Amino acid sequence: MKALFDNVSNECSKLVTKSYSTSFSSAVKMLAPSIRQDIYNIYGFVRFADEIVDTFHDYNKEELFNKFENDLSLALEEKISLNPILNAFQYTVHKHEIPFELIKSFMHSMRLDLHKNEYKTKEEYNEYIYGSADVVGLMCLKVFVKGNQDLYDKLKNSAMSLGSAFQKVNFLRDLKADFEGLDRTYFPNTDLQNLNENSKKEIIKEIEADFEKGFEGIKNLPLEAKFGVYTAYIYYKKLLVKLKNTPSTEIKNTRIRVPNYQKVSLLANCYVKYRLNLL
Repeated sequence: MKALFDNVSNECSKLVTKSYSTSFSSAVKMLAPSIRQDIYNIYGFVRFADEIVDTFHDYNKEELFNKFENDLSLALEEKISLNPILNAFQYTVHKHEIPFELIKSFMHSMRLDLHKNEYKTKEEYNEYIYGSADVVGLMCLKVFVKGNQDLYDKLKNSAMSLGSAFQKVNFLRDLKADFEGLDRTYFPNTDLQNLNENSKKEIIKEIEADFEKGFEGIKNLPLEAKFGVYTAYIYYKKLLVKLKNTPSTEIKNTRIRVPNYQKVSLLANCYVKYRLNLL
């Protein structure tokens, strides 16, 4: 039965989310059951594409990426794939009418990671951020609004800003791994070997502006999505505060984390604010 295969596909996407990101998985659990699975399906897709370009060092990454992209095209066209992650994703794409242009932009940014290791101009940087993060926020927004195009248009810019903020926090947190392990530099006009407090402050200022724009959208999200997105927002804001308070020399040499006990506390505070309608 196709329904059984689809269920297995969904469970695979859920497992990928839980295995690769406990923080994001926790936030997804705060979404209403009616939209939760579709976010798992989106995350599973973007996670697999990202893994190809970031971690499969002992294999021909470009060949694997080409195959994944071809399988994606067939899945979207035929509405089925023997790759369970792509099968689950195509279902969500068609169910919520996610524009193919968003998917194309995402794959373009992922392909850049195969060869490009430095972004020298703001234009290049913004293009990469749009494809790697903003469009993922827009895909999720399509799920959240459940076909309400007017609401989607209203929240579109905020969703992009929030996606940008999350991605930039990841970049700052993962400076060491990206620079030493992947030989990548995302922030333009920034010498990561000599990262100082001034350049760090400029990066953080940019991220804080994105968070401010993103929060305006969170306040207007449907109830089914608001708590889960707010939870992710608070977690990343906390991570940014830790990065802000960490000397630039230490950021270059370690990966900053939010301890589990703090995550529990953050979740409790988020729930109280949500229930008291303080967002």
